[in-house]
Amino acid sequence: MVADQLGKIRVNKSQGPDGMHPRVLKELSNEISGALAVIFQKSLETGVVPKDWRRANVTPIYKKGCKSDPGNYRPISLTSVVGKIMETIVKNSILVHLEIQGVIKNSQFGFTKGRSCQTNLLVFYEAVTKEMDKSNAVDVIFLDFSKAFDTVPHKRLLLKLKQTGIGGNLFCWIQNWLMDRSQRVMVQGIASDWKDVKSGVPQGSVLGPLLFNIFINDLEEGVKSTLVKFADDTEMMKVLDSDSACDELQKDLDTLQNWAVKWQMKFNVGKCKVLHLGVNNPKRLYHLNNQKLESTDNEKDLGIIIDDKLKFSHHSNMAVSKANKMLGIIKRTITSRKMEVILLLYRALVHPHLEHCVQFWSPRLRCDIESIERVQRRATRLIEGMEGLNYSERLQKLHMFTLEKRRMRGDMITVFKILHDPDTMVHDELFHLVNESRTRGHNLRVRGGKFKTNVRKYYFSERVVNLWNMLPCVAVEAKSINVFKNEL
Repeated sequence: MVADQLGKIRVNKSQGPDGMHPRVLKELSNEISGALAVIFQKSLETGVVPKDWRRANVTPIYKKGCKSDPGNYRPISLTSVVGKIMETIVKNSILVHLEIQGVIKNSQFGFTKGRSCQTNLLVFYEAVTKEMDKSNAVDVIFLDFSKAFDTVPHKRLLLKLKQTGIGGNLFCWIQNWLMDRSQRVMVQGIASDWKDVKSGVPQGSVLGPLLFNIFINDLEEGVKSTLVKFADDTEMMKVLDSDSACDELQKDLDTLQNWAVKWQMKFNVGKCKVLHLGVNNPKRLYHLNNQKLESTDNEKDLGIIIDDKLKFSHHSNMAVSKANKMLGIIKRTITSRKMEVILLLYRALVHPHLEHCVQFWSPRLRCDIESIERVQRRATRLIEGMEGLNYSERLQKLHMFTLEKRRMRGDMITVFKILHDPDTMVHDELFHLVNESRTRGHNLRVRGGKFKTNVRKYYFSERVVNLWNMLPCVAVEAKSINVFKNEL
């Protein structure tokens, strides 16, 4: 197990306070794996974690807002690489236990196998778009914990670990791993003094996210509204189909506040927003912790701008703007115009802005589609030898697709993953398989629903039906996602 983890080390990662570089560990994996296995075994048997593994260099990562405000930075802990290998082994054993016991609820999408930001968005807004298509008003509340990872109380976390059935030496090891931690801030090679850490799970550690998922697992108990979580980012939705629906939503907010008080967590009410959807929405005011929640006509959810019409032109414009800025930086700062250089930079720095969760927000207006495509037009023109060719000729020489075709291909790959990956567990919420013994093409055809509005018509689960059903049987029934990509 130790040798396998040493072989998987990413050598470009930063070293921890102990100064042990990942490349050294990987290069010497055959020589040191046996010694490390003995150390790990002894640590687990005694329940004692070496002090070096409980120290961290904190690197502040800027998020948004005023750069002079320390609250606008995310503290990422760089811990011992050797300690992380031990954490990975512990995490894998805990995951097996949690999966067998079915502990983690399906509402959690963060740091869980087979699930992602995109899966979270697709499942949550599947319900929202269906209700909007029925002309129902919907209120969506975006909730945000204040410094969630840094404020988890250790004693309460350990109590929840016991409730999941984790005990013995493993429990003692985790307890010792949490206690007597210390950290210092590193900025441009200058270090602060060491400070003790009294609460929280380290951001940047291997075990921290899993422990946080366990801690927040019972957040929705007693809540009647639809609620999904991506780590500490929480969205809650209520259909306003009766006079009492708004009151029920307020009761759910009160339930969440009571949970936060009980478990010593705190909502950042200033960042909690309400999005009112639907023509006949009463736009009720809601309160959390005796403070009024601000209503908004658009809000960023997991990096995607959601507006009150569920149109994504605003997000599309923002993505194009960011991509063009990055392309401009490449043009001004990189003198080489060789194909290998420009394409590598384009795919690493520009593509992610245009394709983050794009299956969820895929543009439907021709002006938005053309605006996104122009980014790739500009990028391909930067390559030497391509100046006199038109766009389709450039793509053919570079063996590239148009971005519109890439999105279509991505749609099919996403459907394939949802229908075939047992860890995703969301296919029943997004698709209905055709229950017929004889089908044309393949036996994984999906049935589209009825819709009245464009919001539903162009949503992922309806948009992909016809194209998916027309795919050849060989591609749909491929055992490997790589085989399926090649077929596409």
